[in-house]
Amino acid sequence: MWLTLLLFINGFLWPHLAYWLSLRARDPKATELRNLLLDSALGGVWIALMGLNALPSALIVSMMGMNNVAASGGRFFFRGLLLQMAVMGAMLLLLRLPVSVATTLLQVYICLPMLVVYPVFLGQVTYQTAIKLAQHKRKLMEISTHDGMTGVYNRRHWEHLLRNEYDNCKRYKRMATLLLIDIDHFKTINDTFGHDIGDEALLRVTDELRLTLRASDVIGRFGGDEFAVIMPETPSLNALLAMSRVRDNLQENRELLAPLTAIHISVGIAQYMPEMTSYREWLKAADVALYRAKNGGRGRTEIALASTEAK
Repeated sequence: MWLTLLLFINGFLWPHLAYWLSLRARDPKATELRNLLLDSALGGVWIALMGLNALPSALIVSMMGMNNVAASGGRFFFRGLLLQMAVMGAMLLLLRLPVSVATTLLQVYICLPMLVVYPVFLGQVTYQTAIKLAQHKRKLMEISTHDGMTGVYNRRHWEHLLRNEYDNCKRYKRMATLLLIDIDHFKTINDTFGHDIGDEALLRVTDELRLTLRASDVIGRFGGDEFAVIMPETPSLNALLAMSRVRDNLQENRELLAPLTAIHISVGIAQYMPEMTSYREWLKAADVALYRAKNGGRGRTEIALASTEAK
């Protein structure tokens, strides 16, 4: 009866208690590792009580070993194995238990289901863990490449994409146009109406860019109130027309951004030129064009006339 009670506690009560302890621990991982070491020790107890019966003993060692390797790698596996062997040896010596390594055919049949089922379940747990890790990796990638508020690419990743586009244009003699877009008087919007309205203005411009531009166009948040767009296979005049549509949409839907009457943008456009020596020169050409648009009264679009303008 005491063996049956011990088996019930070990097999049915202890797993739930261990899970509860880990969930409520200050350091869940450390607590779970201690639980696994205790599992290994209890495995040593059962191996000793079975008199080192070959197949059941090997099954317990392999089950505990799979748990420990999956939880914390090879070093932890050897820690659990040494603890298991130490407890087993102590039980054999202290209780003077008889040793009988022979396994009967009935014992083989009893062990077979666990030999099949346990690795399958462990494989399923490992698969689910791998799926979760892949999802977390995608989320981290999203965080590292996208702007947290607007959802478009952040400046660092957008510049990386711009460098790739420049290399493609130079290597394959492709056409592309670069745009820098600035929300006019954005500081005044924040100071007058508050940062919530300023954030709404940023999201409004982002939505219009996404709705108006093509799926192949690469939108990024270049600064606090500044956006940047790469338009592959697009001449500067087509980019000018696209920005005109964006500006018209911002004017027509002005009531969506109460209490503002409208959002105005200034745009600098620079088409790729073969004589540009780097993507930074291309970027500088668009920046100079944007500077001219802002100095010319804002709410307008300027096109870089030549790459010499960026020098």
